Amino acid sequence: MERQVRARRASAPAAAPAPAPARLSPARQPRPDPCVPPAQVQMSELEEATALYRALSRHPALVTAGLGPEITTQYGGKYRTVHTEWTQRDLDRMESIRFCRQYLVFHDGGSVVFSGPAGNSIETKGELLSRDSPSGALKAVLRKTGSSKAGEEKQFLEVWEKNCKLKSINLTALEKHGIVYEDDCFGCLSWSHSESHILYVAEKKRPKTESFFQTKAVELSDEETTKPKKQDQAVKGDQYIFHEDWGENLVSKSIPVLCVLDIESGNISVLEGVPENVSPGQAFWSPGDTGVVFVGWWHEPFRLGMRFCTNRRSALFYVDLTGGKCELLSDDSMAVCSPRLSPDQCRIIYLRYTNLSPHQQCSQLCLYDWYTKVTSIVVDVVPRQLEGSFCGIFCSLLPLGCWSADSQRVVFDSGLRSRQDLFAVNTQTGSMTSLTTGLPLGSWKLLTIDQDLMLVQFSTPNQPPSLKVGFLPPSGKEQEIHWVTLEDAESIPEITWAIRVLKPPPEQENPKYPGLDFEVILLQPPRKAEKSQVPLVVMPHGGPHSSFVASWMLFPAVLCKMGFAVLLVNYRGSTGFGQDSIYSLPGNVGDQDVKDVQFAVEQVLQEEEFDRNRVALMGGSHGGFLSCHLIGQYPDSYRACVARNPVINVASMFCSTDIPDWCMVEAGFLYTSDCLPDPTTWAEMLNKSPIKYASQVKTPLLLMLGQEDKRVPYKQGMEYYRALVARKIPVRFLLYPRSNHSLSEVEVESDSFMNAVLWMRTHLEC
Repeated sequence: MERQVRARRASAPAAAPAPAPARLSPARQPRPDPCVPPAQVQMSELEEATALYRALSRHPALVTAGLGPEITTQYGGKYRTVHTEWTQRDLDRMESIRFCRQYLVFHDGGSVVFSGPAGNSIETKGELLSRDSPSGALKAVLRKTGSSKAGEEKQFLEVWEKNCKLKSINLTALEKHGIVYEDDCFGCLSWSHSESHILYVAEKKRPKTESFFQTKAVELSDEETTKPKKQDQAVKGDQYIFHEDWGENLVSKSIPVLCVLDIESGNISVLEGVPENVSPGQAFWSPGDTGVVFVGWWHEPFRLGMRFCTNRRSALFYVDLTGGKCELLSDDSMAVCSPRLSPDQCRIIYLRYTNLSPHQQCSQLCLYDWYTKVTSIVVDVVPRQLEGSFCGIFCSLLPLGCWSADSQRVVFDSGLRSRQDLFAVNTQTGSMTSLTTGLPLGSWKLLTIDQDLMLVQFSTPNQPPSLKVGFLPPSGKEQEIHWVTLEDAESIPEITWAIRVLKPPPEQENPKYPGLDFEVILLQPPRKAEKSQVPLVVMPHGGPHSSFVASWMLFPAVLCKMGFAVLLVNYRGSTGFGQDSIYSLPGNVGDQDVKDVQFAVEQVLQEEEFDRNRVALMGGSHGGFLSCHLIGQYPDSYRACVARNPVINVASMFCSTDIPDWCMVEAGFLYTSDCLPDPTTWAEMLNKSPIKYASQVKTPLLLMLGQEDKRVPYKQGMEYYRALVARKIPVRFLLYPRSNHSLSEVEVESDSFMNAVLWMRTHLEC
């Protein structure tokens, strides 16, 4: 695979020697009135953009996939059902719909003989979580009904057998706990091995509160007075007590508890024994159903944002159901996630990270032996990728099904530079094998593996996700895997793409981490007679410790279909390039990452000869931070900029974000829960912020902010808006009142994209 990658890269135009810093042609005079919407775009172009967005947004995203039990036919053949769940944008209803589809896979135990869909897709309403029992005979479903806006939302836990609903428990009416967690940070829906109990995570029940002046004026009938109802005693004056939550995307989740449903009796119980200073999640039943294994996150002295933050102090715990004793199974000074029990119920594999360091980083793969109680490191952190080698594990969560049938190997997907590949690791020897060697470049994602039958998703920047199935070959023969496509998606031939390797010039090398390179993914529209007419949209990713992989992405695809070239930049500090690349960026944000993006733009403009008078920026979060830095530090290079919830002032963000540790660490300082920045620290955070260069900005800016954003509070963008408007720089400001950091609601996402297109069309005059 690596040889093929090198050959493919070698066929691309060779990177030219680093040019001297150059200025692009000066931008033309911007429109004088920043409040006037972009009206220069013709109606035909608007309709074209709307039609393209509508067409490409119909491609669904695969959410989950599961394998049913193996069935032997009367003729001796074997088959399994594949249950998949997808989401799709519905622009008419302005919501994301969820639907399911099933497939049949006939096999001979080692290879797929025949496969195909079993019926059409069916929309699923209200399903939050679902999980088949170990034997496949039963299914648990967490469902919501009613409207949350009207305060009538209810949650039910259902148990199904074949075509019959055995149980439907109204969890809301029982009032044993609060809302059930369905997120992938804490949530779970785990069957006991005996299939008699279901384990899940919910918000702890809070005592009822009332005003100091609340009066009870309820008249009771004679019958009611003889049979008084037992009610929880309300606590007076506590209705406005502040309850910490786990931040962005987890705003209603504060104190999770482990809950168990006894299927036969229908009783719900909240497990005891979990330490009070720990929030449990990602739980499953221990071997023999003697207790529960879970990840516990320390929430003292206060909670920090959890979403996209794998570095929160946590450990693996076991609570014994008979005695209520809680036991620590892992190091309590690190951060862990994704514990997965082997099929033979002897070992637990999990990911481990350094605590309170960069939010996303290279992880260790650890193994805990249930019977010897010994922990070993199967795969360690990789400082940097050697020629043609593995560069470390970069994935936030392991799939629920990741073990081989013999409990010897673990299969997972991981970022590998600017792509995503599949790997199998032998847990006894630590040997790593790529499962995608010789296969097309792109993004390979493992959905599940059961009895060595794997379900994976594959996509590229010009091919929407497809569903594939294949058997994991015996150890040592992994290259013989044969993939069969269950659901295919047609590629878009008008879009071409390539991965390019860039080496920063000597003067931009990091002295502590020299020799690092980085990559870009370049998408290009159909070739025209004069290639110089093609405008370029530059997109740095957020994080900063994340990455673009060669996968299907809606915004770049639509832009490319509209005639834009799109440059996705994985600057130094991106995931997938080894731990040294991650550690090279903290303390250098606003400098190293900015220079990497600018260098990438200069290189591509030199090699491809795009129209250097029509270059635009589009970025969100840290990508917005970089976009605003670029229009300040290189004011003559960009004709338009679109920033979505950008970080503008690291110093002021420290006091209001759910991730204050991000502000300290990325600015180059250690973070502790009791840290109080001194004047030097405040000055350094401000010095690394885009607001420092606001007086140099000339580029028209479209600003999009979510008013409910807890990660980068919208006042960050407001600060920048005021600074630019005061200097008469054209700014269009969109504030989405019910949106958070991702701006991902269908109505908001589609509106923000169309406004971005109109803004760039107007100011690039294309």
